[in-house]
Amino acid sequence: MQDLYGKQHRALQQDFETEKLADAVHSNIVATEIGEEHRGFIESRDMFFLSTIDHRGYPTCSHKGGSPGFLKIVDSKTLAFPSFDGNGMYLSMGNISLNNQVGLLLIDFETPNRFRIHGNASIHRDEESLKMFQGAEMVVFVDIVEIFVNCARYIHRYKRVASAKHVPHENEPVELPHWKRIDGLQESLPARDKHIADTLGGTITPEQYSDMLNKGET
Repeated sequence: MQDLYGKQHRALQQDFETEKLADAVHSNIVATEIGEEHRGFIESRDMFFLSTIDHRGYPTCSHKGGSPGFLKIVDSKTLAFPSFDGNGMYLSMGNISLNNQVGLLLIDFETPNRFRIHGNASIHRDEESLKMFQGAEMVVFVDIVEIFVNCARYIHRYKRVASAKHVPHENEPVELPHWKRIDGLQESLPARDKHIADTLGGTITPEQYSDMLNKGET
């Protein structure tokens, strides 16, 4: 309990007279490994939010998406998820390579429900790890420190309409990203991406890309 609550938390709990409540909540919901009550929720997720810490001490919050089950339970203490092709900044992966402490927020917007996970992460690029996920550039393993259900009362209810067309699937071509058509980026693209603009019909301006983004056409 001392690890989850610091002096700053205790001060606010005392101000609002919730210290006993906070202790009771901790005793009832906070676990150090995946239980049966967590398993189904975790394995059905097709997205989550990942928090990491950069070299300046700033938190970085990133959306991670994939097919349902892309957040894999390796064992009761370990999760794994893929890092797919992105914008080349590698903010989350770079942060993890420097500071392995991460937070995961898993949300079901349809039920609604949510879980929070704290853990220590490591990045793997070996062949066996990459085989776990179609299209992965890297694989992140998370050793769980804490996992707990979180109150869902302020989660607005949304309906899932369609799967992201860029998620890699076995034996299926991956949809190419239109942002890599932007004219000002062409000289900076790695060699493997220089064909994208021609394949998708030529370069576009940042304004054209913004218009496509607003229309959901990317």
